[in-house]
Amino acid sequence: MVEEKSEISELKPTLGLFDATALSVGAIVGAGIFVITGIAAGLAGPALTVSMLIAAAISMFTALSFAELTAWQPREGSIYEYAYQLISPFAGFLTGWMWMTSNTFAGAAVSLGFANYLCTLFPVLPVNWVAAALCILFTMLNFLGIRQSALLNNVLVAAKLSILGFFVVYGLMYVDASNFAAFNPLQWGVLSGAFYIFFAYGGFARVAVVAEEVKDAKKNVPRAILISLAISTVVYIFVGLVAVGLIGAPRLAASNSPLTEAIGATGNSLAAYTVSAGGLTATASVLLTSILGVSRMAYAMARRKDLPQALKNLHVKYNTPYYSIWIVGTLMALLVLFVDMAKVVAVSTFALLFYYSLANVSALRLNTERVYPRFVPFLGAATCLMLLTFTSLASPQACIAGIAVLAAGAIYYRVKKKLFDAF
Repeated sequence: MVEEKSEISELKPTLGLFDATALSVGAIVGAGIFVITGIAAGLAGPALTVSMLIAAAISMFTALSFAELTAWQPREGSIYEYAYQLISPFAGFLTGWMWMTSNTFAGAAVSLGFANYLCTLFPVLPVNWVAAALCILFTMLNFLGIRQSALLNNVLVAAKLSILGFFVVYGLMYVDASNFAAFNPLQWGVLSGAFYIFFAYGGFARVAVVAEEVKDAKKNVPRAILISLAISTVVYIFVGLVAVGLIGAPRLAASNSPLTEAIGATGNSLAAYTVSAGGLTATASVLLTSILGVSRMAYAMARRKDLPQALKNLHVKYNTPYYSIWIVGTLMALLVLFVDMAKVVAVSTFALLFYYSLANVSALRLNTERVYPRFVPFLGAATCLMLLTFTSLASPQACIAGIAVLAAGAIYYRVKKKLFDAF
């Protein structure tokens, strides 16, 4: 019965280090390497891997800040909780608000990526409706429990890493060195490419949002964040090199499924189908963790009364914040019906850079004994803000949309506070 579902108030720690690491790898390796590679290649050209390295370095500074914060206090909601406690409740609210925005848009982006790869195998399928159906399917999986979602994610992560390994090893035999002739790491497009690739790294802290559901979280969450980022960086660099080497940056930029296009240059149709399957598993795992993460952020914010109280209710059988899960999944399904990939990614990246900047500020304000030097979060904040300045250049509309979402969050908070104080 519905009345019974609010009786459970605490989440249970069920994930080990392997599960936690796989959760973050699943959130990272997906849309970035299978979909955003094409967008970034159009900006950076043959120097795509330089964009990847810049984005990885920026991600590392912020990852170390997250490791510091989660070792101090592993809490569901992650950066929302840290900004709330270490900066101000208003900063915490805006951080959580933008986190949910970023990852809702990210979920929409990767579901579109899944649909694009599936439609290379079955061209008659409508891309947007396939993406919407996937959002609903994975919403159901998240509703049934985090353990079930984690087990499926582990399978998807193993599958996609194996397929990417195949792409690199097999593709190396067909690389054409002339595709790197115009290599120029100093061009402006390399930084713009890093802006988009940073979106691909954005999931490294996904496990921090579900910290209360990880066993021995003070040790395992920081480890999972850093291990997952290291694994993903190595994968990205090798895949990026081989992809450019196979068909060149212009052809990658013109494709909605760039890795399938790249491996197609080998003339092996089975290889192309294999990589398309990899695109399906990769984007599917990111969507799975996106719905998981946003629902937990909504749960954490509702727990502090920053969002409606119903969002913190846990299902009596599955121990999941079921209202949050279904609302998030439905929003993603609606979003994919009305927006295109590049706009979704740009808005998501704007929001991501905003809340990661505040994560670094939170780490700077931490007064406990530090694991990493204070300059680490300072560099993390500075580099996130540097990339944020490229938003207006990469996508002025996304910048405007991101600011509008931020303003809407601020208005909601102020109205809520006035109403709360009035009663």
